[in-house]
Amino acid sequence: MTMLEINSGDTAWVLTAAALVLLMTPGLAFFYGGMVRAKSVLNMMMMSFISMGTIGVLWVLFGYSMAFGDSIGFELGATRDEGPTFFGILGNPFQYFGLQGLMSPDAVAGSLPAMAFVAFQACFAIIAVALVSGAIADRASFGGWTLFTVLWGILVYFPVAGWVFSFDGFTGEHGGWIANWLGALDFAGGTAIHINAGISGLALALVLGPRIGFGTKPMRPHNMTLVMLGAGLLWFGWFGFNAGSALSAGTTASVAWVNTLVATAAAMLAWLLVERFRDGHPTSLGAASGVVAGLVAITPAAGSVSPVGAIFVGGIASAACAYAVGLKYKFGYDDSLDVVGVHFVGGLFGTVLIGLFADPNSPAGVAGLFYGGGVDQLWRQAVGAIAVTVYAFVVSYLIAMLIKRTIGWRITTADELSGIDLVEHSEAGYDLSPVYYSNKVQRTLFLTKDDLPETETTGASK
Repeated sequence: MTMLEINSGDTAWVLTAAALVLLMTPGLAFFYGGMVRAKSVLNMMMMSFISMGTIGVLWVLFGYSMAFGDSIGFELGATRDEGPTFFGILGNPFQYFGLQGLMSPDAVAGSLPAMAFVAFQACFAIIAVALVSGAIADRASFGGWTLFTVLWGILVYFPVAGWVFSFDGFTGEHGGWIANWLGALDFAGGTAIHINAGISGLALALVLGPRIGFGTKPMRPHNMTLVMLGAGLLWFGWFGFNAGSALSAGTTASVAWVNTLVATAAAMLAWLLVERFRDGHPTSLGAASGVVAGLVAITPAAGSVSPVGAIFVGGIASAACAYAVGLKYKFGYDDSLDVVGVHFVGGLFGTVLIGLFADPNSPAGVAGLFYGGGVDQLWRQAVGAIAVTVYAFVVSYLIAMLIKRTIGWRITTADELSGIDLVEHSEAGYDLSPVYYSNKVQRTLFLTKDDLPETETTGASK
């Protein structure tokens, strides 16, 4: 492990960036919450918030060790001359169990105190899990989702994060195979987070099945104000996400910051242009979706492309996402909030486009196909993306089936019609009825099924 002197400026920046990344999860809650129907808004937001609880605890206990402990693996031939030969599969879960030994002043990660790096990566793990929830909005039991966050964190995210983010000699002698043996670039999580979460969302959507009325009844976002606010908070926090991944306050962070700005701006414009020519009018939902698509796409490429390259990465990926979100109607899978169409497709395009637009003058120093580098980096990006896609889909599908066969996933038909907020949390997001006061009792937002009218056909509450 490389031991460097702790840099106070780098430490301050990374801790600040960690706080920005943590803010992204409440931002995601706003974004997702506004996109569902009014009767599901609280449950949707709670699905993000519970991830902060479960993953926060697991990360401290053994998640960090599974991702950044000294990797367990085997020797394998190098993919390039004099390249690494160790194929790292999983960090030692017990190496830093409970973060033992990491409070010492001698415990460092690069130029950072080890605990600063722990904090930063913890926030990555939290939002990665929360992203998946949008694929199963309106119909998943809160207990089933909570169990999923635990199992998915342990079996999917922690190992994949180690593959992508754990570099040899940084927190352990050996790191993950994608970062070291394969040599694929993922600056801040295109594969580890967005491809990972996006394809996992598809697995869950297939297991749970579609919402009642999917494809036949309109299921519009109930509050575009929340959606726009959430998108703005995500964009704000994403500067910590990407620029913070430089792990220093210097040139690399600055390049990542600018690339994050311009790729997202281009992506918003691209999505609106697609809407204008396809549908005849640009929408606020399109603007917000374009912002998120651009942020997703530039995440893996923020340190390896030029600002002009970032414009192309953001624009191309966003246009692809704008068309991809409609595939759920063609193929019949109910990806409620377009996790597959935005995060999987956006992450896939952003990861692969590095192989085309990587600029040798960027901090990464790698040349893509358009800069004279041939297809060497392109095939590495493709292999990394395919490997994470296959692994995450298979394991997520098995986890989802396990939950379905044990504690169950879906709420009942009557409960889905009534509204999942009332059923799962005994609360309502909005109370539009008169509020009466007395000297003894004040009505609150806590409701029961008796407070709601019955439908003529099912007897379920609306």
